[in-house]
Amino acid sequence: MKLPEDVRQFLARRFQSKHREWLIGDAGEDQWPLEVPLGIPTEQAALRQVDGVRAWVSAWQGWQGVGSLSWCERRWKALGVQRLPEKLALGGPEDVAMWIGESARWERAQSRYRTLTARWPVLAQPLPRYFDVLADYGDADFRRLAEMLDWIANHPQSDLYPRQLPVSGLDSKWLDGRKGLLTDLVAAIQEDSSSDQDFYQRCGLKAPPLLVRMRVLDQALRARVGGVGDITAPVEDLAGLNLPVSHVFIVENLQTGLAMSDMPGAVVFMRLGYNVDVLARFSWLARAKCIYWGDLDTHGFAILHRARSYVPALQSVLMDEDTLLQHKTLWVDESAQHPATELTLLTEQEQQLYRDLKQQRWGQNVRLEQERIGWAAAWSVLQRALA
Repeated sequence: MKLPEDVRQFLARRFQSKHREWLIGDAGEDQWPLEVPLGIPTEQAALRQVDGVRAWVSAWQGWQGVGSLSWCERRWKALGVQRLPEKLALGGPEDVAMWIGESARWERAQSRYRTLTARWPVLAQPLPRYFDVLADYGDADFRRLAEMLDWIANHPQSDLYPRQLPVSGLDSKWLDGRKGLLTDLVAAIQEDSSSDQDFYQRCGLKAPPLLVRMRVLDQALRARVGGVGDITAPVEDLAGLNLPVSHVFIVENLQTGLAMSDMPGAVVFMRLGYNVDVLARFSWLARAKCIYWGDLDTHGFAILHRARSYVPALQSVLMDEDTLLQHKTLWVDESAQHPATELTLLTEQEQQLYRDLKQQRWGQNVRLEQERIGWAAAWSVLQRALA
């Protein structure tokens, strides 16, 4: 026997699983009107729970809501003639939305879906994937999205930076969180299903230059760049310096790189993260001994693995089991581990440690951030790497 609250929960689940199909107009397995049987019990079942049946009938007698409620009669030997609620019929998705308190979201999503598909019919299929965007964006955000799509559709190869676009209210913060959405919808508008283009390529926009921060740890090397020791510049500019370095350090944490003192023939790159692929553009790295020091967690090893794709002889320091276990009191949690089971460019020892972290050998998602390692000991290791 379904009470009104049971029906509401059932409809909430159905809405959650089917609202995207309903937005397109595809009822799928649902036929409108959607009939929800209310679970009339047999007489034997009713005799076992007379009070429950009375409460069930009373709940539907006092019910006032959306939909058509059907009643039926049962002629039972022991209980006599009983008038019982049989089923509830709902005329369409809007009735379901009203039942579960989603009317405003459904109407807003449906209205905006019609607006965008009237302008670009090819969006009919991909748009429902972004139901929450249609339902929950404020009016200003939705207008900005529509104007952005319209401008890009009319200027597919503008070669402008995003902030140069004449779209009201467009700013970097708004754009950064919506690049995936825009890329997908623009691809649909262009009727191009290839997935090998990023946001800038897909939208015909100019990508801001990737800035890399590098410290020059040798006075003689600094003299070659006007005495500047801390440089943040586009990759191409730094790569073009062609410095005669003998040692290159790559560290994950900014403050680790800032703490490093002068070392002969050395430079340090800081906070590249997964952008270590930029190292491929530095031809002068091939003449240097390259050393990587990252966080002792699965992503630190994944970055090391990625970097070795471009610098095969890259050596790691302070990324071993002894270092990890000596700093147990400083461990923190890695919020989400890297998904790979194996990283083929790690050494045997690195791979074993990566595997142990993945298998939770010492606890759940163990992580040692590089800056937690005592600086005196760490600096000694870095200096010995010059030998």
